[in-house]
Amino acid sequence: MHEADGCTTTLVAVNSVELVVHEAGDPANPAVVLSHGFPELGHSWRHQMAPLAAAGFHVIAPDQRGYGHSSAPTRITAYGIDHLSGDLFGLLDHYGHADAVFVGHDWGAMVTWDAARIAPERFRAVVAVSVPYIEWPGPPTELFKMLYGDRFFYILYFQQVGPPEAELGSDVHRTMSHMLYGASGIGVANRIRPSEQPPMEGTGFLDLMAQPPALPFTGPEGSWLTQADIDMYVDEFEYSGFFGPVSWYRNMDDNAVRMTGLGADKMTMPCYFIWGEHDVVKLMDPAGADRMRAQLPTLRGITEVAGAGHWVQQEAPKAFNDALLGFLRSL
Repeated sequence: MHEADGCTTTLVAVNSVELVVHEAGDPANPAVVLSHGFPELGHSWRHQMAPLAAAGFHVIAPDQRGYGHSSAPTRITAYGIDHLSGDLFGLLDHYGHADAVFVGHDWGAMVTWDAARIAPERFRAVVAVSVPYIEWPGPPTELFKMLYGDRFFYILYFQQVGPPEAELGSDVHRTMSHMLYGASGIGVANRIRPSEQPPMEGTGFLDLMAQPPALPFTGPEGSWLTQADIDMYVDEFEYSGFFGPVSWYRNMDDNAVRMTGLGADKMTMPCYFIWGEHDVVKLMDPAGADRMRAQLPTLRGITEVAGAGHWVQQEAPKAFNDALLGFLRSL
């Protein structure tokens, strides 16, 4: 994103870190906070910034802690839910907003679901993208071990400090192209299904990814990822490395403990969910949509974007924006 797109990019000090923040729209307008996932950046929302600003919102999209040129603490515990949610609440305070609509994709969705239960008064509404609401019945890593046994599962692989950073950082262009293609709507058709995972021992994260085609990558609305996009992601991750992003996963068990007792009764704000027809999360959590309908009385709807994969707001921005703006207009 650039100034020419109607966006500004600034470094904002909040919650003992500095975050690169992409911003659009009038700060006097109601706030929409866009929280990206793994391995992404505020750039992942490039197709949403201007339309949201034009619709009358102040749009705030940080490169979150550990990502890009934002601060990257060296302690694993610095990536726990209180720090991650505190960063977002700190941005509201910085810009003078009492509350916001929070839109979170992937890990950003998990942070948003938890943050909405930690401080519901800061939420005008929740829009979660790709990752459904869940209340863990026990430590997530123990549940994954029971589910996957000795088969590879990336979240368990990410619990090791060192090997994931080394693998993902050894060739960042390969990492980003394989991941962005591999979880796209087209790429997921060639992906190894969870029930067919190879053994954990000796398997790397990228071993599961299909070889990507030449750029640009195409999706249901045409080209969605260009050489310039890849170059931007590669430059930022070559700078940041992967310790910070992967350490978000290393706090999942502690986050589950932190959220004990904060259940769906805290979700009193309007909620909405969007994902792609071919999202890899649907393979891992096929009951997610039905679970949300049963647990969230304020769920206003679930939109499935035809042909899109995990990167739905990048792969099908028109359909995504139509769904998002339709929900926002209903508030």
